[in-house]
Amino acid sequence: MTDLADLTWPDLAAPALLAVPVGATEQHGPHLPLTVDTEIAVALCRRLARARPVLVAPPVAYGSSGEHAGFPGTLSIGRRAVELLLVELVRSADAHAGVVLVSAHGGNAEPVGRAVRTLRAEGRRVLAWSPPGRPDDTHAGRTETSVMLALRPAAVHLDRAEPGVTAPLPDLLPTLRAGGLAAVTPNGVLGDPRGASPEEGERTLAGWTTALTAAVDAWTCDNAEGGG
Repeated sequence: MTDLADLTWPDLAAPALLAVPVGATEQHGPHLPLTVDTEIAVALCRRLARARPVLVAPPVAYGSSGEHAGFPGTLSIGRRAVELLLVELVRSADAHAGVVLVSAHGGNAEPVGRAVRTLRAEGRRVLAWSPPGRPDDTHAGRTETSVMLALRPAAVHLDRAEPGVTAPLPDLLPTLRAGGLAAVTPNGVLGDPRGASPEEGERTLAGWTTALTAAVDAWTCDNAEGGG
């Protein structure tokens, strides 16, 4: 068993790495469920646990999603709350060999980074990792749609899939920061989900898992040699 939710406290006698999925509950266009980021983070943590001796914590299912305000279903706790939650969570996990925060929501990047800096300054063993992506396919586009087709196809409504804005995210940031995502894309999509497939999603997940596993290996090796 690799899910912490399936264990009792006597099962945890030996310290192990703890992978914490960090997601969000927010709109993902007219065709994807609100839980996309959380589901992807959980899937990556579980795949990591199949490759390495890692326990998977229950996910953090709410994040900093203020930019999605105005789209029904979005629930945001803000950057400060995400930062404080993660700091306290990792502090409470000192019995583990270390904590890997796997965040699949871009809006969490800033608070996750601040939390990691605080925790490392306290001498705690923590790593943050996020899946890479293309600047013109950052939200509910082909990549996330393909991944969800691989993970939970019944939750994907391909008949509703439609392109959103495909300009690179850096070009959109001034408008997005001023007016939120709705000012940039009325349907909530940054990218074009058409052409998505479960096969492409599985390839993407495999690549992300390989990159995550390599990052964890490098980090644990650095820790063993006395690094941070």
